[in-house]
Amino acid sequence: MKVLILDDDHINLKLFSHMLKGVGGVTTVALEDPLKALDWCRNTRPDLVLLDYMMPVMNGLEFLTRLRAMFVEEPVATIMMTADTDRAVRHRALQLGANDFLTKPMDHIELQARVRNLLVRRQADVALMARAEALTDAVTEAACAVVAGESDAVHRLARLAEFRDADTGSHLVRMAQYARILAAGLGLDAQQQELICAAAPMHDIGKIGIPDQILLKPGRLDSAELACMRTHARIGADILSGSNSSVLQAAAEIALSHHEKYDGSGYPCGLKGNDIPLYGRIVAVADVFDALTSARPYKPAWDVARAFAMIESGAGSHFDPACVRAFVAQRAAVLAVYTQYCDDATP
Repeated sequence: MKVLILDDDHINLKLFSHMLKGVGGVTTVALEDPLKALDWCRNTRPDLVLLDYMMPVMNGLEFLTRLRAMFVEEPVATIMMTADTDRAVRHRALQLGANDFLTKPMDHIELQARVRNLLVRRQADVALMARAEALTDAVTEAACAVVAGESDAVHRLARLAEFRDADTGSHLVRMAQYARILAAGLGLDAQQQELICAAAPMHDIGKIGIPDQILLKPGRLDSAELACMRTHARIGADILSGSNSSVLQAAAEIALSHHEKYDGSGYPCGLKGNDIPLYGRIVAVADVFDALTSARPYKPAWDVARAFAMIESGAGSHFDPACVRAFVAQRAAVLAVYTQYCDDATP
């Protein structure tokens, strides 16, 4: 434990340092100059300060005030040493946070006992803080494990729909990353960006409820088939709703709303403008952009310039104009994802 002894009398410094040799596990630093002592404290937090009251440049009360300001969250224990018996001085020192007093001339047994008592308490505080930090780390690690497990389960759930659909293998990854980039462009915080990235892959989970002859039909759907296909939005929401998981709650919202259109012509609820949940408006852009730039059995992939133009042309009708602006502004990040997760082969 590090003990700072501050006294303008050189003899006192030697005497007090010698007395503290009887306290085990203590390293003493003896200084005469209060300003140098403050500089030392900034670089090395002391466990205890033995502080003289009567000093030039600044007295013990002023030093104590500056020391307290330096260590607001974790105050340093201090013992005020003085020959002054004025109660006003003692009261002021207590108000400033002094833990104990010693009266000069010093009794070495009393000095050792008071120092030892404060250092024992300091050791207990250090042990408690270490324990609290270890518990915090353990809780954080456990929480991360839960989140990782949930994320893995969510991704595997999302792949159920992909195995039955004609979408390319990297569709889930790309559109989730596009959604995260768009969310960042809209100014959503990091937690919301990660939430939408985790939830977006489940946007089409409801397709597991669509018959194969409709889901896998290579040509255009007739009106009855189209009506059946459109039920996947509500099926997905029904599958995902009612969970306590924030990811699944967001996914349920996305599944239900990502086919809504800004002008009210979308499905399943015909919502318009900002009545469409924000996450749904974001995923609508991300999903369509990836569909346009991906090869499907019924169409070749569009080049990204044409896809961006299509997204821009849909602002105000299909898409939220603010989402379109944010997406286009993040073109470089979008292209990086497109390049990194490009499908290896045409399906």
